[in-house]
Amino acid sequence: QVQLVESGGGLVQAGGSLRVSCAASGLTFSNYAMAWFRQAPGNERERVAAITWSGSITHYAGSVKGRFAISRDNAKNMVYLQMNSLKPEDTAVYYCAARRIAFLPGPDEREYDYWGQGTQVTVSS
Repeated sequence: QVQLVESGGGLVQAGGSLRVSCAASGLTFSNYAMAWFRQAPGNERERVAAITWSGSITHYAGSVKGRFAISRDNAKNMVYLQMNSLKPEDTAVYYCAARRIAFLPGPDEREYDYWGQGTQVTVSS
């Protein structure tokens, strides 16, 4: 049974930093590209970052480029999202997602095979 479990969300002031983590189990982690999505109330879910299975290629949404960094540790079956210079508009539920693909996956959430339950990130002004 595949599980993706996010952790590390919380409340932070604008300008602060937070790192969210995703622990994967039940799959051969190194076969999967990973991504972080977020969904704010009333908004569609959007992809904010993605990383290939090896970690050699990453991609960021324009709204977070230069502030967020995605990384992975295949030995620990973990993927991380380091979020710096947080803004109130970053407030959302953050989800990790996995797709079995050899290259960078696209932003369409329908392409992803597995999802976590999400972790809330709230940025106060």
